[in-house]
Amino acid sequence: MKKCWVIYNGSLTSDKFRDQAELLAEAARNAGVQATILKNYEVMMSSHELMEFRPDFVVFLDKDILLATYLKNAGIPVFNDPEVIETCDNKAKQYIQLAKNEIPMPITIIAPKVYPNFTIKDTGYYEQVLERLRLPMIIKEGHGSFGMKVYLIKTEEAFFAKVDELRGVDFVFQEFIATSRGRDIRVNIVGGEIIAAMYRYSETDFRANITNGGVASVVELTDAQRTLAIRAAEAVGAEFAGVDLLFGNDETPLVCEVNAAAHIRNIYNVTGINVADRMISYILGKLA
Repeated sequence: MKKCWVIYNGSLTSDKFRDQAELLAEAARNAGVQATILKNYEVMMSSHELMEFRPDFVVFLDKDILLATYLKNAGIPVFNDPEVIETCDNKAKQYIQLAKNEIPMPITIIAPKVYPNFTIKDTGYYEQVLERLRLPMIIKEGHGSFGMKVYLIKTEEAFFAKVDELRGVDFVFQEFIATSRGRDIRVNIVGGEIIAAMYRYSETDFRANITNGGVASVVELTDAQRTLAIRAAEAVGAEFAGVDLLFGNDETPLVCEVNAAAHIRNIYNVTGINVADRMISYILGKLA
């Protein structure tokens, strides 16, 4: 019998993270795999000791890239690969990769590194950003989930206050897609195949995330949406991905972002499709 670990972050107190792990572990057990759920700190990363017990594979639901890399270096297959997790976890890095692969997305400018005790105010750089993107625009921190750390900037005063606040932080400036305000599509992909999709919308927020009060319904994807979602996942190398699509002019799809550890409970509740089953099936097929 194969053995697997399902790892999530033990410092996060919300039940949604444990629930995600339970979904994956149950799917593994249903497939005849002995599954163990572990918090990230329950795996000791020692540079001088060999791992006494090791699984046949790991489903990694965390962003502890060091742990994912440690397990990969120990010869254990990790899904997603730690390099993919790292790329998707830092949205600035992700957008560079998406642009490299010519993925349609909002116009994005990666903010330069500015150390916390210094500033590039009065250099003219920020004025160039304002001229190119205009207001309103989106400022998005590199690290953030569930729509958090994403800001709709409406005034120059708010713009300069936010860039000053974010000194020392990776972030991007991004075109605001007004035609997609409060609505998007989440597409779950496993091994280059679309497994489930849902339309999300909010009447109270520019973001459509369910965590922020949005609601969701089943959606039938257009050919353009299907093709773009798969391309986006491939662009970042994700075997498992939750791709968020925006609605551009004439409903033309644009990639908002790719999530390498997308939560699957909401899409299960909306569509009745358990993405975890397909994830485990894919892994077992790849390891066969």
